[in-house]
Amino acid sequence: MTRIDKRFEDLRAEGKKAFIPYITAGDPSLEGTYDLVLSLEAAGADLIEIGVPFSDPIADGPVIQRATERALANDVTLGKILDLVKRIRETSDIPLMLMSYYNPLLNHGLERLAKDAAHAGLDGILASDLTVEEAGPFVRTMKAEGLNTVFLVAPTSSAERIPKIARTSTGFLYAVSRTGVTGETNQLSDELVEFVRLLKRHTDQPIAVGFGISAPEHVQAVWAEADGAIVGSAIVQQIEKQMNKDDMAEAVGSFVRKLRGS
Repeated sequence: MTRIDKRFEDLRAEGKKAFIPYITAGDPSLEGTYDLVLSLEAAGADLIEIGVPFSDPIADGPVIQRATERALANDVTLGKILDLVKRIRETSDIPLMLMSYYNPLLNHGLERLAKDAAHAGLDGILASDLTVEEAGPFVRTMKAEGLNTVFLVAPTSSAERIPKIARTSTGFLYAVSRTGVTGETNQLSDELVEFVRLLKRHTDQPIAVGFGISAPEHVQAVWAEADGAIVGSAIVQQIEKQMNKDDMAEAVGSFVRKLRGS
């Protein structure tokens, strides 16, 4: 059982739901990312997604694209991110998941990645552009080192593919709340409730909803149906606004408390 599994199990036993922030590693710096992780944990995060910057972020909107550009300008690499996770583990036991496009993972080497990630203290990896049909080697290699493999399922996923994705995803199932790229929105899709209920018919894994979750009422709406709410662009935008201030991490933590309603 990974830290991700354990956290969702504990939350279910307590009748609570997960709050899952996403941040891009190296934005505004690796040191800043370290401070942000600890601040997000203190603000009530249950699991943190750490994004790997990649030169072609096709699924991301402009906010996360800019964060990726800043991180790449800081020469952030997957190896440096794994070293950062080791450092975080010296002071924190919060569940940590790597979120990446497949290219940087494959370039690192799957067996090497699995061993390095497990040794660093990661709990799971999400390869956002890896399809379940081609994921066999990735899933087997990560599973051998005790890592969760989280997969995205979208409203456009076919009736044939949804069960495959649900069976392959471990730790939790990442439900995309809408079609399109990441980014803030004013209103969640009216079909989201129906979509989450459909997914529940195919898996006992926790279901967490992301893309477009950017306000306290969004978080509450997601928690009413799913096991977790994932917030990315809204938090990354706060980092962008606060990045030149000494209290950047604390300010982002305060924003997360408001999103959680705490």
